[in-house]
Amino acid sequence: MTKIRKGKSTKPAKSNVPRKNSRKARRQQQIDADNNDESLKIHRLGPAPVATSSLVQRLPSTRQSDTVQSMKTSWINKQRVLVFSSRGISYLGRHVMKNLRSIMAHSKSEPKAEMRKNFSVLNEIAELRNCNKILFFDMKKKRDLYLWMASVPDGPTVKFLVENLHTMEELKLTGNCLRGSRPLLSFDTKFDDEPHWKLIKEILTQIFGTPKSHPKSQPFVDHVLTFTIIDNKIWLRNYQIVEETGSLAEIGPRFVLNLHCIFEKSFSGMLIYENPLYVAPNLKRHLAKAQASEKYQQRIYQKLAYEQKKPEESFPYDATDEIFQTPAPPSDNDDEDDDDDDDDDDSE
Repeated sequence: MTKIRKGKSTKPAKSNVPRKNSRKARRQQQIDADNNDESLKIHRLGPAPVATSSLVQRLPSTRQSDTVQSMKTSWINKQRVLVFSSRGISYLGRHVMKNLRSIMAHSKSEPKAEMRKNFSVLNEIAELRNCNKILFFDMKKKRDLYLWMASVPDGPTVKFLVENLHTMEELKLTGNCLRGSRPLLSFDTKFDDEPHWKLIKEILTQIFGTPKSHPKSQPFVDHVLTFTIIDNKIWLRNYQIVEETGSLAEIGPRFVLNLHCIFEKSFSGMLIYENPLYVAPNLKRHLAKAQASEKYQQRIYQKLAYEQKKPEESFPYDATDEIFQTPAPPSDNDDEDDDDDDDDDDSE
């Protein structure tokens, strides 16, 4: 019986090139089918806007709640705010500055700056950080906190004295909001009365208003920033929108801005407005000390006046009055006492 020897097949090997080409073709057909599918296109990119012209696109007048909106948006209002402070700032001012950074998604931080008199260096720092707005906290004498709001590089610059500081960490402020959410800005009607208040309103809107479609912002509006003018000062409050009915809960931080002056350029230029009702903190402390010293001075003056008006004799005395004074007659009790004394002497 002869054995059949197995050898290698002489058939030519099949090439893998046509199979790869067929896979690519099927994958491309699937991609084309997905792109042509209207349901998938709406899910990915949202409904196509109705174009009235090649340049202007308008949103539809009505929209279904189930329709998925397009997430492809452009960041047009590119506002960047540089929030930092000078050296020597107090712990309360530092915490308020950190709170402002947390509620402003378009803010940037910077290490503390060593500032004396030349504030023009801040413009260079903002340019290096690619920022067009500045919030600079400046502490004087470790007790007076000033806030500079500036628009870089053309200005203007507004200087405030910060009073009555309260942070988010205080127990009384029980509200809460989403980090990075966009706020609603509420302004008092008094901001439209005078020109300098209109200018300050525009600066506050550009600084505290989070730009739409900012990369770090959240697509929610759940808190309100209120600016109210009371006693010629700006009272800033931050509230959470708790329910749809409009009930609010304060979040913080909260402080009062006392307007000092407005400059034409960014940390330079002409002085275009100065608050006539502004009183410097040093003058306030001087007046308080003078008022406290008035009590001591008044007491000294009263003492000197009493010494001058004090008579040498407490009442007038006439020596001739003693002539008409007669000694009192002895009483019976005195005689009995004398007899008892005599008896005692005899017995001895």
